[in-house]
Amino acid sequence: MSFVGRLASQSSIIFASRLAGAGLTFIVQALIARAWGAAILADYMLAIAAVNLIACFMPLGFQTIGTYFVAEYAAKRETGKLVAFIKRAYAHVAICFGVVLVLALLGQGALHLPIVILACATAVNYISGAVLVGLKRPYAGYFADSLFRPMMVVATFLVCLTFIEQPTEGFTTLLWAIAFGFLAIAALQFAYVLAILRKLPIALEPSQPETRRWWRFALPWVIIGLATDFFFDIDLLLLSTQLSKEDLAIFGVVSRIFVLVSFGVAAVYAVILPEIFEREANADRAGFLRKVGEANLAASLAALVMLVGVIIFGPLALSIFGEGFGAGLWPLVLLSLALLVRSLLGPAAMVLSIYDHPWASIPAVIIGLSALVLGNLALVPAYGLVGAAVSACLAISLWSLVLWLIAWRVAKVDVSIRQYFAR
Repeated sequence: MSFVGRLASQSSIIFASRLAGAGLTFIVQALIARAWGAAILADYMLAIAAVNLIACFMPLGFQTIGTYFVAEYAAKRETGKLVAFIKRAYAHVAICFGVVLVLALLGQGALHLPIVILACATAVNYISGAVLVGLKRPYAGYFADSLFRPMMVVATFLVCLTFIEQPTEGFTTLLWAIAFGFLAIAALQFAYVLAILRKLPIALEPSQPETRRWWRFALPWVIIGLATDFFFDIDLLLLSTQLSKEDLAIFGVVSRIFVLVSFGVAAVYAVILPEIFEREANADRAGFLRKVGEANLAASLAALVMLVGVIIFGPLALSIFGEGFGAGLWPLVLLSLALLVRSLLGPAAMVLSIYDHPWASIPAVIIGLSALVLGNLALVPAYGLVGAAVSACLAISLWSLVLWLIAWRVAKVDVSIRQYFAR
């Protein structure tokens, strides 16, 4: 099978698992609302939001750079540095877990404990997933979070619904049950990481940890990750004072569908990352550029397929949430166009990190978020929901364009799809 064909195959499987997991998550949320009421659903969503925020903090940014350094050290056979990095990443989670646990015990007590346990398990999954992707095990890296955890939540909810009558008691039991369920999944994934590491060649001499280099990469990626992973959370907060609750709900659903669709493109890069890192680590410039071009082609084709899929199946997907949500079709199409633009311009932030310029991405982040704020102020009052989508589309496109220009000027690399046709 050709490299592009393998990319398409592996990324399709990863995306399918993500799609299935997202579907299960939506089902659980709908069932909670129907069985226990909207108030309990709100509490559940707030708890999960708190878990996600705490979990993103616990690794101190090392989850965002894990794939890069693991792939680099594995390619260079620097087992000592590889093990040192992994130990440091998990140590961050352990230390932060202790701090957050003490704060929870000093707070209101029992209700906070399952949230802390959930956050710890999620943070461990983040680290383990990044390590496994870097070691060329993308399925093991993604399936725990995208598929196994949603399946466990569904099963746990059904058990609680069957045996517990009181909604409040059922909700509390559900939190504790999924906390220990997530912890079990995290432990199994961690055990798999250890099994893979035991198969690596043993370093003959201890390697000096590159602590300063790790932090130089991790700190900017904390900012980049916050702005990218939580882009629509930021946007929803900005729009909360401009859109009606109905339009805000529609935009929230549209943004969640967009994030799911964009994962199909992210899966392509997840498969190719170790290959790109390996070429650069071995000073294979031609091979590096070739892999970047092939990844961009596969990502752009995936984004085009997603755009067509949104146009065809978007109305059906939105109708599941109610009749009024059909107004979100064109905003969803606009956001999908932004995804295509981003794919065509390539993984500039990743390439800047490879060339040891992680901080160079920050100006693009600032410009993109500034464009989002200004776009909302200019377009939303006049055009409402569509204006919000246009603003987000322009911000994402401008952000991607500026990143491409920075990579071209700073790293002297054209990371766009033109790289594929320039071979």
